[in-house]
Amino acid sequence: MRKFRRSSVPGWHLCKYEKFHYCLISNGLYKRGALCRAIANFSVTFSIISVLTGLTTMYSTGLTYGGPLTMVYGWPLIGALTLLVGLSMAEICSAFPTSGGLYFWSAKLCGSEWGPFASWLTGWVISNFAFSFSIISVLTGVTTLYNTGLNYGGPVSCTYGWLVAGAFTMLVGLSMAEICSSYPTSGGLYYWSAKLAGPGWAPFASWITGWFNIVGQWAVTTSVDFSLAELIQVIILLSTGGKNGGGYQASKYVVIGIHGGILLLHAIINSLQISWLSFFGQLAAGWNIVGVFVLMILIPCVATERASAKFVFTYFNTDNGDGINNKLYIFVLGLLMSQYTLTGYDASAHMTEETKHADKNGPRGIISSIGISIIVGWGYILGITFAVTDISSLLDENNDAGGYAIAEIFYQVFKSRYGNGVGGIICLGVVAVAIFFCGMSSVTSNSRMAYAFSRDGAMPFSSVWHKVNKQEVPINAVWLSAFISFCMALTSLGSLVAFQAMVSIATIGLYIAYALPIFFRVTLARKSFVPGPFNLGRYGILVGWIAVLWVVTISILFSLPVAYPITNETLNYTPVAVGCLLILVVSSWIFSARHWFKGPVTNINS
Repeated sequence: MRKFRRSSVPGWHLCKYEKFHYCLISNGLYKRGALCRAIANFSVTFSIISVLTGLTTMYSTGLTYGGPLTMVYGWPLIGALTLLVGLSMAEICSAFPTSGGLYFWSAKLCGSEWGPFASWLTGWVISNFAFSFSIISVLTGVTTLYNTGLNYGGPVSCTYGWLVAGAFTMLVGLSMAEICSSYPTSGGLYYWSAKLAGPGWAPFASWITGWFNIVGQWAVTTSVDFSLAELIQVIILLSTGGKNGGGYQASKYVVIGIHGGILLLHAIINSLQISWLSFFGQLAAGWNIVGVFVLMILIPCVATERASAKFVFTYFNTDNGDGINNKLYIFVLGLLMSQYTLTGYDASAHMTEETKHADKNGPRGIISSIGISIIVGWGYILGITFAVTDISSLLDENNDAGGYAIAEIFYQVFKSRYGNGVGGIICLGVVAVAIFFCGMSSVTSNSRMAYAFSRDGAMPFSSVWHKVNKQEVPINAVWLSAFISFCMALTSLGSLVAFQAMVSIATIGLYIAYALPIFFRVTLARKSFVPGPFNLGRYGILVGWIAVLWVVTISILFSLPVAYPITNETLNYTPVAVGCLLILVVSSWIFSARHWFKGPVTNINS
């Protein structure tokens, strides 16, 4: 601990073990240490503005729209107006110098009556929300499964399917938020099930919910990071000339190696102290939102050919090549893109023990992450779909991107206008960073769930996984989550069909875990449930039942065959994977766990 003594200059404190130098500026003395900190403060902001990044990325836009005249005179015009914005912010910052920044200023300036709302509206990118929003990651889900949306229904499935899935997902989220407000703990879903099922059923309810939740989360991490590895492979392919230009196409062993490297980075980042993790989480949320808006505007603007509004909002693609002609069936299969994307928002629940006012901010994180994802996700889908002119060519495995639809869109959009696809590759890089952040936040959520589950003795070698380091980070659980996710991805070396069955648990398994506590809430705990600060009032039961029925519906729909005739290569292994998980969990309960697992240890007041 450093010892301080007061200097002769008012307001300054000097470290006993540090030698401070002074320099004469104007009529007073200034500490060189203070000057260094001022420079450091400037450096962070200047690096984020990053003139080189902005000008290099958007220089082609300036040339296209106005050319030298727009750029030469537009820059000082925008700069002058931006300076006025900055001067006003600087004035407020001088009065309220706090790391809370904008949302703290809003609270102080709006007074006691409007302060809380203004603060929430201004500063919604808090760490709790950031993790959920980063795991949902519109750029990740839509980019990864856009092929599925185009193949099954095309624009209609993408645009309207997103809204359908989003509406029902919000109902699921509202029910979860209500329960989270009553039981804010990192155990999340399995703790809720124990409390809501009552003493008689609590251990079993907790056991089955917890295992579906944690395995589903591991599957999410597996699918997200493997998707990033595949995208990196596509970026390398396009950067070296594309499939038709002799570009390098990595083998499955190289892809799994990239996947392992990504997981390693995620484990290292998640081993850092909470403050750093919170920073990365907020950066991830910001990157996802800015990235979505940039791409949804940039891609259709750069495209030399655009789809008509009629095509985007009314065209239904039935030419899927999978022997499925029924439009309702096709639309249902196309929903997978949207429903897969809108998962992972239970992260807010798992982070509640590291969140202030968890009974309020936990639910807010769940609801705001879903709501904002629905809005920006729909905009992203529309923006990209307006650049679609030929679905069959985008899905063709012999195109430059090897059949990766969005990569082909980005690449061809820039190539058709500028003669090369460099701009498209940069856009794919924006998506890749978003997916990286998504995987990072997913590991965070995994590790908190593993920590809580092992804290209650539910996992093998629980005493190892629930340990925390000096920074209060469950570091063993972090590395366990990364290791298991890597092992799950190894199935891709044997068969992509087996791998797809493995990651199908990411959607169905997680939503089953979401539905179980909601089901107990509307049945066994219908009269005994004590709501928290956030609650749905008399509509809680109705919303809960709709949420449960939606999960049952998608569990059935996503288990249907996706191609005919049904063969070993076309069989949908989703029900097999989920069924095997159910059998393992129930069997382990009957033959072992029921004798020793008593449910979660209470760590908050009932």
